[in-house]
Amino acid sequence: MSREAEEIPAAIREAVPEWDDQYLSSVAGRLLYNYDLEKDYQAAGQRWTLYGEFRVRTQKQFFHPALSYADHETEEHLFVRRTDRPTVEMLERFVDIGHDLADAWIDPNEEHYGTDLTFVVVADTIPDAVADYVSGFRDRTLLKFGYYGHYEVNLVVVNPETETCIASETADVAAAFRLWDDVPNSDDGLLSRVAKRFWR
Repeated sequence: MSREAEEIPAAIREAVPEWDDQYLSSVAGRLLYNYDLEKDYQAAGQRWTLYGEFRVRTQKQFFHPALSYADHETEEHLFVRRTDRPTVEMLERFVDIGHDLADAWIDPNEEHYGTDLTFVVVADTIPDAVADYVSGFRDRTLLKFGYYGHYEVNLVVVNPETETCIASETADVAAAFRLWDDVPNSDDGLLSRVAKRFWR
């Protein structure tokens, strides 16, 4: 057991699946405090090696919690898959899946602030065309002109062997996949950056 794993409280560790993939196990160790994680998750007719769900609900209150107002819900759905060599066509298919899932999963209402659907490909090789596509990618959709919030599709491609990670503009969770970089434990840690992204 790694030193990082020993520092995780047993109750949390027991609730997290185990992956045979050492890289994904280490990534899960970074995500488990902020995301509910699942292994071999099925969605949109696809199997995802790792799935994570992050939810935040904020509200303001007037003297008492029963007198709350300005309730907002934000969430992220994280889909991770391994492949030898990704293609632009593969990523375009994932973007289409993101829009389909947004249509199926999001309940557009005044309390919905934002939903992110982030697709991560862990690859042995990252072709230049894929790197260019991901680095220049941004896909944000307003719901009812923003009155019902928005959703965003994000892309990340990572090659752990070469310590290469390329992410679209708002895919802040990519920090968890850069195992060669430290994730700070300060106010600028991973959770803080994710939360700040939702409140841009």
